[in-house]
Amino acid sequence: MAEKHTGQALRAIDLNCDIGEGYGAWTMGNDEALLDIVTSANIACGGHAGDPSTMRRTTQLALERGVTIGAHVGYPDKQGFGRRTLGIDQQTLTDEILAQLAALDVFTRTAGGRIAYVKPHGALYHADAAHADAVLDAIAIFDRTLPVLAAPNSALHHQARDREVEVILEGFTDRRYLADGSLAPRSVSGAVISCAREAAQQTLQICVERGVQDVNGGWLPLEVDSICVHSDNPQAVEIATSVVAALTEMSIECRSMV
Repeated sequence: MAEKHTGQALRAIDLNCDIGEGYGAWTMGNDEALLDIVTSANIACGGHAGDPSTMRRTTQLALERGVTIGAHVGYPDKQGFGRRTLGIDQQTLTDEILAQLAALDVFTRTAGGRIAYVKPHGALYHADAAHADAVLDAIAIFDRTLPVLAAPNSALHHQARDREVEVILEGFTDRRYLADGSLAPRSVSGAVISCAREAAQQTLQICVERGVQDVNGGWLPLEVDSICVHSDNPQAVEIATSVVAALTEMSIECRSMV
């Protein structure tokens, strides 16, 4: 078992949320309440979720609250909510991601803001090197200065580093980890944390002890710049509120890393 980190706790951490994931008459999460709490918003761009009206509304709400906007791009898979790996070729995926970036950019610029980073969603976040490169190719065409939000030691992390793209490393407040550092599959009991107190405890582990207890009780070192809460978690608002309160008590500031 790895030893726990014994250095200083973080002084600040970004709190991000996957958001704007409604579509048509279908809504998900309390976006307005979450945008009063988080410091960065990963706004769905119409691939796995989101539509033009939802993008416009969510972008405006974020900018009104001074929340940093990120593009939450994903496989074109609303039926599977972007959690299925699609067998599409790299160039087609690059074109798809570029179109999603352009769609969100229209609404962000119209509201007086800008896209500050990119975060792939679901299966695309965990994709292999070829599909990670497709995301990075789209970023290079759209705006090569944009950083990418990625899981530590993921294919996206390694590909971005090799291509000298800035990486913001991400941890999760509401998901359990496997011993290898990957997220426990949602099919595993307890993989999703719905208790606000437990989510706050895990966040403090990550920010203070620089690691997290995995599902087997082992210790997983984890160095991150941003913590994510999922808006589709029914307890998302309670979790985000508890996380901020716990961090504040430890004198850790929540602020955007971009």
